[in-house]
Amino acid sequence: MADGVLSPGVNLEAFSQAIAAIQALRSSVTRVFDCLKDGMRNKETLEGREKGFVAAFQESLHSVSRDLGELERLSNLVGKPSENHPLHNSGLLSLDPVQDKTPLYSQLLQAYKWSNKLQYHAGLASGLLNQQSLKRSANQMGVSAKRRPKAQPTTLVLPPQYVDDVINRIDRMFPEMTIQLSRPNGASAMLLVTLGKVLKVIVVMRSLFIDRTIVKGYNENVYTEDGKVTDHATTALLHYQLPQMPDVVVRSFMTWLRSYIKLFQAPCQRCGKFLQDGLPPTWRDFRTLEAFHDTCRQ
Repeated sequence: MADGVLSPGVNLEAFSQAIAAIQALRSSVTRVFDCLKDGMRNKETLEGREKGFVAAFQESLHSVSRDLGELERLSNLVGKPSENHPLHNSGLLSLDPVQDKTPLYSQLLQAYKWSNKLQYHAGLASGLLNQQSLKRSANQMGVSAKRRPKAQPTTLVLPPQYVDDVINRIDRMFPEMTIQLSRPNGASAMLLVTLGKVLKVIVVMRSLFIDRTIVKGYNENVYTEDGKVTDHATTALLHYQLPQMPDVVVRSFMTWLRSYIKLFQAPCQRCGKFLQDGLPPTWRDFRTLEAFHDTCRQ
């Protein structure tokens, strides 16, 4: 940094003189008001007091005018700061005294963090998709004219015995939840999960990956229209995604599903009510498993 420069485009010496000029201007304005406050004093005749007051007042006004002109001159010499600031002008939003504009800067930082996280996960998704690409590259087509066999993803091909062992271990983990495994259509498994006397859940699996889930009441027909808990379970399937460790995904989903054993006993963590519009808290947080109404979680 050069001497006499605060930042590129700002003259430090002129900046210091401008601060001194502001102090001088404030002193001149103070003398004007002191003159008005004191009035006409220390004169024997009325005419002498009036002349003295007018002379002192004019001198104070001239001093204010002189200091103001000096401040304007110095302000032109200070210059403008450079725009190459790490935060640009957004860093000044946190200094705005207006109440509804103060949190804008923190919201911008939060949005920046979310964009970085989105970019990171997009990179991971791109890497997984490239590993399981269905198209051959131009180099592969140029090397051999024969149709090469499509490589099957190794994570999707798991022996049925391994899938049975994982499901049996999860069944033993939760005594209040029973899991019945069947294979009505070949190697794909279908689970019937019963949570006490509260819910019945049908989980359709493709190897060790959960393909679809349907949640119904304990005495409800499974062929009726799906409800809110089924929508929440579908959202949970999208949340618990770890392609390299499918057994962890199934265990995490079953742990989340087990929290519905107290569907009619746990109050909403936000409003504290058991029922809202005739419905219990049907949403469960993916990390804490706390109960919320569908409108209270937002």
